[in-house]
Amino acid sequence: MIKLLVGLGNPGRNYEKTRHNAGFLFLDALIRETPGVWSVRSEFEGLFSDTMLAGKRLMLLKPTTFMNGSGRSVAKVAKYYKIDPEEILVVHDELDFNPGLIKLKKGGGHAGHNGLRDIILQLDSKGFYRLRVGIGRPPAGKVVADFVLSAPSKLECTEITRALDVGLSYVASILDGDLSVVMNKINS
Repeated sequence: MIKLLVGLGNPGRNYEKTRHNAGFLFLDALIRETPGVWSVRSEFEGLFSDTMLAGKRLMLLKPTTFMNGSGRSVAKVAKYYKIDPEEILVVHDELDFNPGLIKLKKGGGHAGHNGLRDIILQLDSKGFYRLRVGIGRPPAGKVVADFVLSAPSKLECTEITRALDVGLSYVASILDGDLSVVMNKINS
């Protein structure tokens, strides 16, 4: 069962609407469906909410460490609340999927994603779940870092928002522990 939902992104107004902030956008939409509010938790290096959704407790985390240090924040919350990696779901942007595509998986590598790389390092585990939000690849010749740190086009934004909505529609089922069922549905 998932106890902690982590959205990856970068803090600050400069990054709010960038592709790399898909995880933050997801959690911002999710928290509006709960009675929760964000609180600054310096001991966790993040924005944190301990809330309820569909009658179940849910902890939400937006690391404020910038993407490359996300693992520090996740590990601090996991240690404090005694949460195993298998009880964590990380929502992040995915270059290998077109905008509008969203998929759920457990484990795996980081595929060059520095936020995932740091979480794997800090948790000493690849066993957490990932909700991967497609942002597409940059055009030929464009630097990946510049691409992920820029705003998507209007059409891409519409597609990414649609993918986030699909993911949000499955959160209650994810909290119920039906992860394999959700994987089959969301990934098809």
